[in-house]
Amino acid sequence: MENRAQWGTRAGFILAAVGSAVGLGNIWRFPSVAYENGGGAFFIPYLFALLTAGIPLLVLEFTIGQKYRGSAPLSYSRINRKFEWVGWWQVFVSFVISTYYAVIIAWAMSYSVFSFNLSWGDDTEGFLFGEHLKLAEAPGQFGGLVPGVLIPLILVWAITLGVLFKGVKKGIEVANRIFIPALVIIFLIIVVRALTLPGAMEGLDAFFKPNFDAIMQPDVWVAAYGQIFFSLSIAFAIMITYSSYLGKKSDITNNAFITGFANSGFELLAGIGVFAALGFMANQAGVSVQEVVSGGVGLAFVVFPQIINEFPALNGLFGFLFFASLVLAGLSSLISITETYVAGFSEKFGISRNKAVAIGGGAAALISLIFATRGGLFFLDAADYFINQFGVAFIGLVEVILMAWILRKLNDFQTHANGISDIQLGSWWKVCLGAITPIVLGYMMFGLFKLNLLRQFESETGNYENYSNAFILYGGWFVALFALVAGILLTFKPWSSQTKVENYKEVG
Repeated sequence: MENRAQWGTRAGFILAAVGSAVGLGNIWRFPSVAYENGGGAFFIPYLFALLTAGIPLLVLEFTIGQKYRGSAPLSYSRINRKFEWVGWWQVFVSFVISTYYAVIIAWAMSYSVFSFNLSWGDDTEGFLFGEHLKLAEAPGQFGGLVPGVLIPLILVWAITLGVLFKGVKKGIEVANRIFIPALVIIFLIIVVRALTLPGAMEGLDAFFKPNFDAIMQPDVWVAAYGQIFFSLSIAFAIMITYSSYLGKKSDITNNAFITGFANSGFELLAGIGVFAALGFMANQAGVSVQEVVSGGVGLAFVVFPQIINEFPALNGLFGFLFFASLVLAGLSSLISITETYVAGFSEKFGISRNKAVAIGGGAAALISLIFATRGGLFFLDAADYFINQFGVAFIGLVEVILMAWILRKLNDFQTHANGISDIQLGSWWKVCLGAITPIVLGYMMFGLFKLNLLRQFESETGNYENYSNAFILYGGWFVALFALVAGILLTFKPWSSQTKVENYKEVG
């Protein structure tokens, strides 16, 4: 198991890392987050967060993977056997995310086809929830599979697992060499076209107009750190796994800076395209841009179809390009997410890569059928909220505290990274990871627990989205706890005899 696969080129690794970072959230989350938190002024805390948390955390995870040459669980085990569970926790969070992320890509795949004849009609919200998803009447109901979601979902998994069966160099690297340039070209076309529409400048003015009063609010800075954290695929086990395929002398800090700024560059591009289109929509409706701003699923599958309906020409082509960009961004991320547990299972159980893809990917594909039922959107909403808020963010906090305060590995990692990198890490790196990042993540977690506590008094049920106690228990909390408990339990299984743990000679 020690004859580890490697990237063919440095560019191949960077494209794969960027492909993982650039996902659906860049397109539908960043524009609305920036707008709601100071517009153009938001870029000040955003850039600060990128330099003090995003890139430092990327450097940390790139160093762990490159130095210890293993999946997240194996790398953590090689650092200290007591903390293998943290790596498995990250892996199972990725496993859960992959099960519902694939379904959103399937929606985008369907909508790229719907675009050609504008199948969604005038009532885009009714079409999404009624005709397309055939949404169940109440959360917790399955209601049977929806063929319009199931068929593209099968295609999404066929592409993802097909790429992973080909391996790191011939599969993941080749796929990202196609997906990422295609994604950038397609989105550039979208941006250029959107900028020529009436009202586009009003949209950009709303997006970039700075509200400097906003950045004096702590919540705006927390939003900036949250966006950077979730957008860069940190604490998902992805970057540790991907960097484990790097060569022994690969530059770590340069790769981290390129990945971080490429991801942020695409977010900015997405913001320009989205707000130019929203400006056009506001212009057509005779309302302010503020009245049409949306984010998340609503932006992609309700608002954008409305915008496409109003296009003066080539509606179908623009719609196809937009949803194709979602598919490409989603697939590159789904491939990276799935690779985390493929690598982990292969090393833990001593099985071939193909068998790990078939077992791990097959299990995720089967579970994803839950989200292809009539009640799938409710299950997706609850799982996504709890796994992101009480999974990813919490793991990130545990990761930095573990490496900086408990194991005190930052000096060791700094020496390793500086030995093979052009950009040298100084004391700023250790200050960021030892102080700034844990303080901000701790504040974020405190805010989340406080928010959920307030819901107990302000909403009818005391739960997120007023979901019932039973649904929140098994659709939300159980999902988040599953990742942690499964991670702890798997540490009791001994590593395969083919995988060296204690006697492994680390790189450097």
